[in-house]
Amino acid sequence: MDNDIAKTLYSQNDIHEACVRLGEQLTTDYADKQPLVISVLSGAVFFTTDVVREMDVYADMDFIDVSSYNGGLESSGNIDLVTDLSTDVKGRDILIIEDIVDTGRTLKYIIELLYKRNAKSVKVCALMDKPTGRKIEVKADYVGFVVPDEFVVGYGLDYKGLYRNLPYVGVLKPEIYE
Repeated sequence: MDNDIAKTLYSQNDIHEACVRLGEQLTTDYADKQPLVISVLSGAVFFTTDVVREMDVYADMDFIDVSSYNGGLESSGNIDLVTDLSTDVKGRDILIIEDIVDTGRTLKYIIELLYKRNAKSVKVCALMDKPTGRKIEVKADYVGFVVPDEFVVGYGLDYKGLYRNLPYVGVLKPEIYE
């Protein structure tokens, strides 16, 4: 897999340092709350487990799976709810953990869904933010890295289901997906 990567953007150490930094901030911000942490499947699983381990607060966890890429390079614009939450969000402080905020469509869909279900508050923690990809105005409250406009894989991010298990984030060589 390493041979398919043009360059490494964020090393294992870079990611660990971001998780520690974000975990400390989340510990402070949620000190008097018991948030429901919602991991967005499948890409955010690695990041979720690493950042939640750095949080020193009582927290519940759940998972949601939405899809807009369908294995391609760009969002289709249509959001499908693949797997719904098993937890009632009514009156809860919600922390969505996402791998990357790109077009904003998926994140907006999830936030609106949670507020429609009467969540008390909704905040977003993203490993990466790609503002150049934004189609809908939405923002993450906590961000590990601002990523350039390149096709990134690793540490949960995939291309056609592959590369998620790379321990770093790298730029995929164009000849792999062209």
